[in-house]
Amino acid sequence: MSELPRRRLFHAGASALLGGAGLLSCSSTKEDAVLSPATDSFAAESARRWRMPAESARHARTFMSWPPLGSVWKGKDGPAVQSDIAAIARAVAEFEPVVLLAAPAETRAAQRACGSGVEVIPIATDDLWMRDSGPTFVIGTSGLAGIDFHFNGWGGKQEHARDEMVAASLLSRIGVTRIDAPITAEGGSLEVDGEGTLMATQSSLVNPNRNPGVSREAIETALKDLTGVSKVIWFDGVRGQDITDYHVDSLARFAEPGTVLISRPAPADDVWTRAYRQALTVLQQATDARGRQFEIVELPEPDPATLADRGEAFLGSYANYYVVNGGVLVPRFGDRRADADAKSIVAELHPGREVVQMRIDTVAEGGGGIHCATQQEPAV
Repeated sequence: MSELPRRRLFHAGASALLGGAGLLSCSSTKEDAVLSPATDSFAAESARRWRMPAESARHARTFMSWPPLGSVWKGKDGPAVQSDIAAIARAVAEFEPVVLLAAPAETRAAQRACGSGVEVIPIATDDLWMRDSGPTFVIGTSGLAGIDFHFNGWGGKQEHARDEMVAASLLSRIGVTRIDAPITAEGGSLEVDGEGTLMATQSSLVNPNRNPGVSREAIETALKDLTGVSKVIWFDGVRGQDITDYHVDSLARFAEPGTVLISRPAPADDVWTRAYRQALTVLQQATDARGRQFEIVELPEPDPATLADRGEAFLGSYANYYVVNGGVLVPRFGDRRADADAKSIVAELHPGREVVQMRIDTVAEGGGGIHCATQQEPAV
């Protein structure tokens, strides 16, 4: 993560969102609804507290996105990354339903690649990063809702004419209330424990490329209103060195309330090591929303020597795993010792879940991971 990923450079001429006929088999038929921070209904619902469940809570399904050929991904990288996404979708489908968004012209190819265990729907996207472009789901007294954080290509770093519409389009299609967020953010910039605590990096949120002129305090207030947390733990992060401005989901994750996994890079004098040390210090001095000190578990990253031929953007973070119903999907990078250690650590911290480790080389070369490519809808 030392340079802007080549697959996410800005491309001019993004086309409009393409629609498609048909509905998900489990779609709601209720009339679309939108709650805005400027409305009384939003204030009333916020007072009753929206709540963003922990990822470990039971899911209704997982949403993913099919990367279209010839857009961001070019040449041999296109089929290779589609193969990675199909493999992730099939792996998730072993544990819970999967719905994959794909451009109408690519739905058949996506269905063939993913198999009958994955439902493919025609909604066009620019890229595969559903965690960031898709809605972030919350639960309120009136049921399920999805936050539209107004995806803007990670601060305008990549074309996003289709992806900026994904959250609204998907929520409309499945009949779930859309919350019109007062800030710009991405799902990968938020990590919650389900009991009132949220972790985030300042670099990805308190940044003029997302929220110009908005203070950290105002962003924190919005996050509390939107997700129902009462405490936000801020890390400095890193600006401008990767396209996400260092999302928290590659740095620190809640294994459970009170327990945080932190991705530990190999010793080096670089921005990533300094960011890790700063985050570690914050966690050592912090408590969660219930006043508990954190148990901190370090998750060592692979030896950089084993990643030397993977490209400058390669994301070698095991922390970018995805918790599914009854399982955890963890990346494997080819460093046998580090791979084995990561699987063992994640398994110990997620008892009762099957740990599935998989290669995602092209996705990782693009600067992301399994978590970046998935977005859960919590069961209600």
